[in-house]
Amino acid sequence: MAEIVLKTLEELNVMRESGRLLASVFAYLDKQITIGISTMEINDLVERYIVDQLGARPASKGQYGYQYALNTSVNSVVCHGIPADTQILKSGDIVNVDITLEQGGFIADSSKMYLIGEVLPLAKRLVDTAYEAMWEGIRVVKPGATLGDVGHAIQNHAEKQGYSIVREYCGHGIGREMHEAPEVLHYGLQGKGLVLQEGMTFTVEPMVNQGKAKVKVKNDGWTVVTSDKKLSAQWEHTIAVTSNGYEVLTLRAEEIILIT
Repeated sequence: MAEIVLKTLEELNVMRESGRLLASVFAYLDKQITIGISTMEINDLVERYIVDQLGARPASKGQYGYQYALNTSVNSVVCHGIPADTQILKSGDIVNVDITLEQGGFIADSSKMYLIGEVLPLAKRLVDTAYEAMWEGIRVVKPGATLGDVGHAIQNHAEKQGYSIVREYCGHGIGREMHEAPEVLHYGLQGKGLVLQEGMTFTVEPMVNQGKAKVKVKNDGWTVVTSDKKLSAQWEHTIAVTSNGYEVLTLRAEEIILIT
C-alpha cells in the first residue's frame, strides 16, 4: 500500500487556500449554469476564471491525458463526463460539475450537483439523498475513526432511501498529487479499514444511483454511465482530519450552517 502523507500545519494552510479558491469557482458558476448552456461553455468559463481571476491552475487539465478543466456528468452519467459543445443543458437535467484546482503546490477537489429548470421530484430526491449521504460520511471523520465507519455511514443512508452506491469508483487521498493514498470507499463496515489520524487529507465523493449499482464505461474511455440508464448523483468535498474531528477544506458559503 502506498504511503499516506500526513500534512503539516503549513501545508494545511496552503490546502485551505486552494479549497477556498475552489469554493469561489462554484459561487461563480452558480450564476452561469442555466438552461441552454453547453457543458463545453461551462468548461471554458471555469478554466478562464481559475487562470485569469484566481491565478491558479485547473489540475484536471493534462492529468492522465485529460484535455479539460472539469468533468460534467449529466443525468445517467455517473462520473468523468467529458464536456462538449453539442451537450446543451435543458430543463429537467441534473448535472454534476467536478473541478480540481491547484494553488501553491497543493490540490483541492470538489463537485456539486446542479438542477436545471424544472426537475422531477424523483430526480431531486436522488440529488438530495446523495448530498446527505456525503455529509453522513464526513461527520464521522475524526482521529481514531476508520474508513469503514465513513463508508458505512454513506452506504447506510443511501440504501435506506432505496438507492445504490457505486463501488468501482471512490474517494482518495489528496495533496501535492490529485490522487494519493488512501482509497476512500463509500461503503463498508463499522470499525474496519484504515484508522484515521490527524493530518490526513482526502476526498469524500459518493456516487449514488437511482437504480442498480452496476456501471459501464463508454467507448471514449472516460465517461462512466449507469448500466440501467437510470439517474446518478454525486457530490464531493476535500476533507482534513483535525485533532478532534474534521475540516471541510472546500466548504461553500451556503454550507456553513451545516457545520455550526
